[in-house]
Amino acid sequence: MSGEVKMVDISEKPMTVRTATASAKIRMSPQTAKAIAEGKVPKGDVLACAQVATYLAIKKTPELIPLCHPIPISGAEVKFDLRPEEGLLRIEVTVRCTAQTGAEMEALTGAAIAALTVYDMCKGIEPGIVIEQLQLECKSGGKSGEWRRG
Repeated sequence: MSGEVKMVDISEKPMTVRTATASAKIRMSPQTAKAIAEGKVPKGDVLACAQVATYLAIKKTPELIPLCHPIPISGAEVKFDLRPEEGLLRIEVTVRCTAQTGAEMEALTGAAIAALTVYDMCKGIEPGIVIEQLQLECKSGGKSGEWRRG
């Protein structure tokens, strides 16, 4: 193994509209989930902070992932599905662009940073929170077309 890495040359690829959606799950006690839902976490509004962190992460992805191309983000959305009785928070991030390469890494990075932000805001009340199942849900655009999990 040579240890070499290289950024893929995308100069010959056509510009197309691309979307990618990624998700992550966070497991916690029902009490912690209830504190999030009721706005009683000492650090403040957990989901609002995680939403802002998601957008910052999406924009910073090429600075964090060494071989990731910078792409012009045309839109992004984050959704939270908080189920206090189950102690579960599901995060879903969708990123859209018109580019020569896809937005999968931006969606995955956004979901990961949203989850880490939730952990950071809640670790004082529950250090045992578990972040799990970070995954790409679907993508579209480009030569490979559509892909959907399951």
